[in-house]
Amino acid sequence: MTPTVPVVLAGRLAPLGPDARVSGIDKKPIPGPWRIGAAGLLHDEVADTRHHGGADKALHHYAFDHYPQWRAEIGDRPPLEAPGGFGENLSTQGWTEETVCVGDVIRFGSALLQVSQGRQPCYKLNLRFGLRDMALRVQQSGRTGWYYRVLEEGAAQAGDALALVERPCPDWPLMRLSALLYHDKRNREGLAGMAALPQLADNWRALAKKRLESGRVENWSARLYGRLPRE
Repeated sequence: MTPTVPVVLAGRLAPLGPDARVSGIDKKPIPGPWRIGAAGLLHDEVADTRHHGGADKALHHYAFDHYPQWRAEIGDRPPLEAPGGFGENLSTQGWTEETVCVGDVIRFGSALLQVSQGRQPCYKLNLRFGLRDMALRVQQSGRTGWYYRVLEEGAAQAGDALALVERPCPDWPLMRLSALLYHDKRNREGLAGMAALPQLADNWRALAKKRLESGRVENWSARLYGRLPRE
């Protein structure tokens, strides 16, 4: 399936949450043609450059297919009214974490993209949705979305399709990675395979190696809650 991209979204830095921390998570549709550079979409702003953006997180893709399920689980909340609720740049129907594999090479207009990793949801989703455990819900569900690195810069416009050019890792759908990271966390064979994937983002391969070497699972509290959660 080659889904067309009806909308591309970008965000400006703006206050988020009760303490007015700055974030670019509130993405809005922007008119094409869309310029895609090595750092991602032109005019898309990133506040926390340590954890967001960069070569392996140039573009964020989230399946609009998931929105009905989220409405069924958490109700009709404002971020679910239109694409962009999860801070995504690309919104389509037809591709999900079960069908997209790490390393997939995608042609979008004249740009060439590669799936680099899944998204590790952070506490800013809690602030956006008004639920203290929204990031955890996203993590546990596997409905996380994914990131692209840009292999070739280019431009695209409304109606352009995402065309799968190459699939070097057909045995590694993103849902398998999520299962290893968050559910089957001590599967040594799976972690070894994950650590050996050259198409996977360096930080995820390093995470798998560290878990194999230490035998310990990392503490996610700061990422999921911004601080240790209250009991």
